[in-house]
Order: sequence, then C-alpha cells, then structure tokens
Amino acid sequence: MLPRTRPVLAVAIACLALSTTACGSGSGGDSSSGKAKVGLITKTDTNPYFVKMRQGAEQAAKSAHVDLSTAAGKFDGDNAGQVTALENMVASGVKGVLITPNDSKAIVPAIAKARAKGVLVIALDTPPEPENAADALFATDNVKAGELIGAYAKTAMTGKTAKIATLDLAPGISVGVQRHDGFAKGFGIGSTDPSIVCSQDTGGDQAKGQTAMENCLQKAPDINLVYAINEPAALGAYTALKAKGREKDVMIVAIDGGCTGVQAVKDGKIAATSQQYPLKMASDGVKAIAQYAKGGKKASGYTDTGVQLITDKPQTGVEAKDTGFGLKNCWG
Repeated sequence: MLPRTRPVLAVAIACLALSTTACGSGSGGDSSSGKAKVGLITKTDTNPYFVKMRQGAEQAAKSAHVDLSTAAGKFDGDNAGQVTALENMVASGVKGVLITPNDSKAIVPAIAKARAKGVLVIALDTPPEPENAADALFATDNVKAGELIGAYAKTAMTGKTAKIATLDLAPGISVGVQRHDGFAKGFGIGSTDPSIVCSQDTGGDQAKGQTAMENCLQKAPDINLVYAINEPAALGAYTALKAKGREKDVMIVAIDGGCTGVQAVKDGKIAATSQQYPLKMASDGVKAIAQYAKGGKKASGYTDTGVQLITDKPQTGVEAKDTGFGLKNCWG
C-alpha cells in the first residue's frame, strides 16, 4: 500500500491502470469537481456488449452529475486486471463500483476489501459466487432467457422428434449453466435428456461455435435443433450447417439480442433469440450509486433488467416481439 502522505502519487498510479476515460476530462473522475465518483469495470473494453454497457453508464453519469471512471480486463477471463482496476478505483475515492466479473469466485476477496472501505459494489450481468459477495446484482434472468427460446423451439418443433445440439459456454460459468438449464426447462426436458445428442463448449466465440457444430454433425448428422449460448456461437453454427447444405432444415435459437444477432434473425439465419439489455443494467447501476452517494441508501439484492423473445416467425402461445422492435432496442 502506498503511504498516506503521498495521495497525489497514489491517484496518478491508479489512473495508469484505468482506461483513458477514467482520468481525463468529461466522464473521468476529477477530484476537484466535487462530484461523487463512480467506477465501471467490464470484462473487456472491445466486446460490443460491454461497449453498450459503458455507453449506458456514461449517459447515466452525465444525468446524475457524477464522475465516471472506466476500466476493463485485457481479455475475457482476466481476473488480475479487474482486481487491479478495483483496487485503484477504491484508492481514488469512488463511492461505488459496477463490475462484470471475469471470474465469479476469484474476484470475491477484492470485492470484500472494497466493501469493507464503504464502497458500494454492484455486479452487472454476471453474479459473483456467492451472489451476496456484492451488495447487489443488476442482470438478465438467464434461466428465463433460456426458457423463452426453449418454449419457442418446443412449439416450433411440434410433430418432430428433436435431435438437439447445445453449444454451451464453458464448464462452471454460472451464466452458461443457467441458460442451458433454462432452455431445457422451456423445452420440457432435463438438462441431460437423451434428445440432446451433442454438447460442445464454445466460449461464446463464433469460430469455436463453427468448430463445435462441425464436431456435432460428425457425431450426430441428423441434428435438427441447435441451442446456442449466444449469437456469435449461433452464427458459427449457421456457417457449419450451410457448408453441409443443412442451414434450411436445422433450427437455431440463441440468447443475447445484440444488433448483429437480431439482424441474423431477420435474415433467417437464427429462428429466435432472447434479447437482454446491458445499457439498462449499467444505467440503473450508476443511478443506484448516485443515490447512495447522495443519501446513503444502498442497493441490495437482485434486480431483473428484463429479457424479450425476438422472432419474425411467432408461435402460438409464445409471447414475442418482431425484429423491428429488436433492432430498435438491441442491447438498450
């Protein structure tokens, strides 16, 4: 720890580890402004999902008259980078931090240290493990997101014997487990039902999604339904299916609802997707920290930031919005 007699040096060093928005003018944390400071730490700063999240935080910070500092891991899974960013933000005097954990368990000690110093910590999108390690969680109900596309696929597959490939995330990551289990529940089967003829991890990556689908087609050529953890994995699956001339007779459903993904639904590459709203997660999180800074009221527990089924091929009894709505609200 830096000596208490060197606060200027401490802040300067903290700024080096944050993104450029953290220490410059505009949305950066300016100690002379008299405004409360809020931090946002995302998994990466290049993924469009987290870019949208940062936009939401920036908009809310401007409206709430607080100073926003932002930082991110260098890559998806970079826990050490997030720990450093959190420690630096605490040293710079933030009232609260929003964080999307890269490692739900490994980040917990750093969160505990921040909370012990009176910093309000709100997890966005991905809960820490245990969930109550943070003061609050603002996120999609990932089980519900899975249930929506599972119920849609079940109805759309009426009269057919399902042969399902699941393109999952990675072992032990809560978001992936919840979405997979939700899909199975919505489809009316167990998460390891025999109708699931192939399961592959993709890390949510398009190239890995393509490879996973190729592997599944080798194992079970009669696959007729694909569940994908997200739209990049779904588009990878579509590429593999198209190469085999199967893109028109295999249904793909996914989760995320980004603009590219919704366009893929509109183009007929994906049948349906569950749309989530990262901009709202971050915006509501900043407002909660601003309220804490103003009056001391702490956000707590879980706040569901919403999910909506998007498709242009609606099924009877399954509530959905079309891609016109989806494109207007993608990641809003």
